[in-house]
Amino acid sequence: MKQAKGIIAAVVGVVILLTALDGFYIVHETEQVIITQFGDPVGDAVVEPGLKFKIPFVQKANFFDKRYLEWDGDRNQIPTRDKKFIFVDSYARWQITDPLQFYQRLGSERGAQSRLDDILDGETRNAIAAHDLLEIVRSSNREPDTTGALMLEVVEDSLEDINTGRQRIQEDIQNLGNQRASDLGIAILDFRIKRVNYVEDVRRTVYDRMISERNRIADEFRSEGQGEASRINGEKERDLARIQSEAFREAEIIRGEADAQAAAIYNSAYNRNAQARELYSFIRSMNAYSKTLDKETNIILSTDSDFFRYLNRID
Repeated sequence: MKQAKGIIAAVVGVVILLTALDGFYIVHETEQVIITQFGDPVGDAVVEPGLKFKIPFVQKANFFDKRYLEWDGDRNQIPTRDKKFIFVDSYARWQITDPLQFYQRLGSERGAQSRLDDILDGETRNAIAAHDLLEIVRSSNREPDTTGALMLEVVEDSLEDINTGRQRIQEDIQNLGNQRASDLGIAILDFRIKRVNYVEDVRRTVYDRMISERNRIADEFRSEGQGEASRINGEKERDLARIQSEAFREAEIIRGEADAQAAAIYNSAYNRNAQARELYSFIRSMNAYSKTLDKETNIILSTDSDFFRYLNRID
């Protein structure tokens, strides 16, 4: 009898324990809860954190995240309005704003991710197909960047004006996505195109065009440099010829002035003393006689020769 009572007490204790465990649940700060009874929602969403109670075994607590959630789209190949095929990779941030509606329409975060795939991928395709490539990769118009007369842009059409731009396209996709998700209990907080790539064939063509354009710019720089070098060399040769001409003229002027001063000095010295002149003339003649005449030398001179002048005076 006592053994039977012990078994009954144990069973009752287990039931009470299980009832207590299933009857209480904890809501964390990052969570919100929908209580369902036999699959149907009961009451409003529980958003305040703390220890909560529900009817055990009858009601169920469905937990959903309060925080910002991430949606990462697939890398899709999409044609632009100007018929350029590109790969577009995008992402978004979203949040559960109405847990009850979210549970009724989507059921879980996995269901929400699948629904966002349909909404955001579809709106992205529509937006890309409705705009040219320049509108997708740029958010504002550009000012030409020049050095001298050369354009430094990679492609000529990169300076074309845009009307919408990437930022506006992203905002439009986000707004349209929120309109389609308005009855799902979620809000798309942000949408971004994180990567845009050409398909392989188009990418090769673009790279070839970029290389060709860079080569053209390099040739223009090289041509301008050669022209500038020729101009500098011409100016150098002209300046060198002018400097040499002026130097030669200055040298000739100095040499002429020096010769004139020397002649004036010689003339002044020569005219200063007649006896000194005569002595100088005699000595110079004697030196000439000693170098010209010897015992075996015979010369024939006229009587009025300057060379014979001093010989004629010898008695």
